[in-house]
Amino acid sequence: MRLHANPYFLLVLATLFWAGNFVLGRAVHELIPPVALVFWRWAGALLILLPFALKHVRTDWPLLRKHWLQLFIYAVLGVSCFNTFIYLAMHTTTATNALLLNSTIPVVIVLLSVLFGRTMIPARQWLGMAVSLAGVITIICKGNAGLLRSLSFNPGDLWVMLAVVSWALYTWLLRNRPAGMHPFSFLSAIIFLGLIPLAPLYAIELARGLKMIYGPATAASLAYVALFPSILSFVFWNQAVAETSPSRAGLFLHLMPVFGTLLSIAFLGETLHTYHLPGILMIFSGIWLTTVTPR
Repeated sequence: MRLHANPYFLLVLATLFWAGNFVLGRAVHELIPPVALVFWRWAGALLILLPFALKHVRTDWPLLRKHWLQLFIYAVLGVSCFNTFIYLAMHTTTATNALLLNSTIPVVIVLLSVLFGRTMIPARQWLGMAVSLAGVITIICKGNAGLLRSLSFNPGDLWVMLAVVSWALYTWLLRNRPAGMHPFSFLSAIIFLGLIPLAPLYAIELARGLKMIYGPATAASLAYVALFPSILSFVFWNQAVAETSPSRAGLFLHLMPVFGTLLSIAFLGETLHTYHLPGILMIFSGIWLTTVTPR
């Protein structure tokens, strides 16, 4: 299956849904503990996906068995590690530090492409990445450059950097995804394999007495995170990376602060500040520099 859509449009949708996931996580943090949200996000995604994926899984079973170790690596990096490392980091670091370090993912993807993929990155793409990163920093630091000087780094930042590396590796390795495997087979496999390391972490959280508060808001939230940021975002992201490149696709992650800001204003009652506008403009300018080929 291939979606007949512009890959850059798919990247925009993927980051929009992921931004919604972060905003929703803030909104329901008192209803759903973090590991429970991650675990049931993926368990729910697998339940939704399986009826559509089962026939493709049967067809692709020889491929799935042949490439099980490669799929497990994708699962650990893309499904298990990123969210778990971010969760661990938030115990000992600040949201500002986490967001700032998380914004380096596109840079790490480019470095992996240059160092190990021997990819030549045009000067225009380096410039676009720098401009976009400056926009992200403007939003995170609320337009106050002095905030950067006052940042203090701590052990939790190591977990954030491990999360950054795990997602960068996942994206970079997608270029070697097993050929001929249906996207639903691929996604079903990595979700199932990714749930294996998550299960004991969820059991530990339950043993500590952290449980979900059941109700309509909890059910609606779990339905959203299972469908949009898990299934749709991953299908869109995986296809778009294959059709563009890991380094170009990675830059679209800088749209998450933009969408996060707009969604927070719309649904959480947050305020649009003057520093948001230049930050958003720089992010879009950086993406334009990277994706539009000059004539």
